[in-house]
Amino acid sequence: MSEFVPRSVKHGRQQRGSDEAWEWLQALAIAVVFALIIRELVFSPFSVSGPSMMSTVHDHDKVIVNKLIYRIGDIKHDDVIVFEAPEKKDYIKRVIALPGEVVSAQNNVVRVNGKSIDEPYIDEGNRTEDFGPVKVPANHIFAMGDNRSNSKDSRVLGPISMDKVIGRADVIFWPTEHFAFLW
Repeated sequence: MSEFVPRSVKHGRQQRGSDEAWEWLQALAIAVVFALIIRELVFSPFSVSGPSMMSTVHDHDKVIVNKLIYRIGDIKHDDVIVFEAPEKKDYIKRVIALPGEVVSAQNNVVRVNGKSIDEPYIDEGNRTEDFGPVKVPANHIFAMGDNRSNSKDSRVLGPISMDKVIGRADVIFWPTEHFAFLW
């Protein structure tokens, strides 16, 4: 014998179930919107293409780019940045000189304002061909790849406008054996 359940109780259970489903759907939609906002305005993954930053960052590594950092702070020497290159392609390079500075290289030594800079990220035997001097214009930076003999950077492209900088590469997250912080 089955138990009699009044119609109003059955309807209440159905209503409660559809309310719960609607709440879950709303929570999921809000989470997706927040994730898209964060990806677009704060952090974004970037896939490295090419050997120009070896041995710091390798071809096919995935990095997290902090898009917010330069809205609240300034670009600094040695920051690893991602920027939009003239051919509408995103590049990853290291900041060598800032606006108003003079950069050059001679005998495998890079100088900023006449002083040689320490470059522990450059592999032994990786040569920097002579160039410059180049005075970095206002609102521009001079960036170079860590693999100097195989990098299309400010030596070829010229100084990079700060409005083309997407953000600072903060961490290599893939593959996991390359995991490292870049600051």
